[in-house]
Amino acid sequence: MQVTEFVESYFDAWNHCDPKGVADHLTPDGIYCDVPENVQSSHDELITSLREFFSNHRHRYELIGEILTSRDTIAFQYQMCPLEKVESKRQNFYRGAEFMTLHGDAAMTITDYYDIPSINQPSNLGHMKSCEAPTHKYAKSGLNSKQLLEYKNRLEQVMQSQEVFLRSDLTLPKLAEAVDCSVNHLSQVINSGFGMSFFDYLNQHRIEHARELLSRFDGQNGAILNIAFTVGFNSNSAFYAAFKKCVGQSPAQYRRAQLNRLH
Repeated sequence: MQVTEFVESYFDAWNHCDPKGVADHLTPDGIYCDVPENVQSSHDELITSLREFFSNHRHRYELIGEILTSRDTIAFQYQMCPLEKVESKRQNFYRGAEFMTLHGDAAMTITDYYDIPSINQPSNLGHMKSCEAPTHKYAKSGLNSKQLLEYKNRLEQVMQSQEVFLRSDLTLPKLAEAVDCSVNHLSQVINSGFGMSFFDYLNQHRIEHARELLSRFDGQNGAILNIAFTVGFNSNSAFYAAFKKCVGQSPAQYRRAQLNRLH
């Protein structure tokens, strides 16, 4: 990968208000982390949120200084200004910094730190508490607290009664269709209502079901690989990574621990 060309392409997508162009700098399972918002977005979630953002805001993004690189990471600072203020005084600009972990020709993670003086965020980027995160991201979504709670309850009902999380092809748009709400509203419900990304929310349900299957000792507990596919994962490695993240143990360690409890 040519790092300079990659970053130039990334800025070009932002400056042309191209949601897919920005998101396509992530790998298919990559995550965009908006630190001040305390929100993590998948590729599809990022497209949805940026589509709304670009419909209401147009800015100019510019690189500040050099791009710092190491073996599999890059970092850079940028400045941003509303287009109508590009020609005005420098104090109208605000600054941010991004850190990317790379895999091949795309980024596994993009972590964005920034400071917007107008909403009184701290000026030292990257040192913000979750409770200080602003809530302006969804201010124009039209979803009030009552509707959010309604969609949240409907989502949980769909997940529990229909067990849609077992579908290996489940995506955010497909889940939104099952809940009967827009993709943007569902993303808000998961981010704000549960404090996690779509993939983390989905994997949480899958891993909980996997724990139940791994705890069975009635001759139907099955091989771990079969359980991974049963609960909706497409690969054993993805299952192990998600299980370790949620439980703190590998599936095999968890099964042994459950077995030892019986003896």
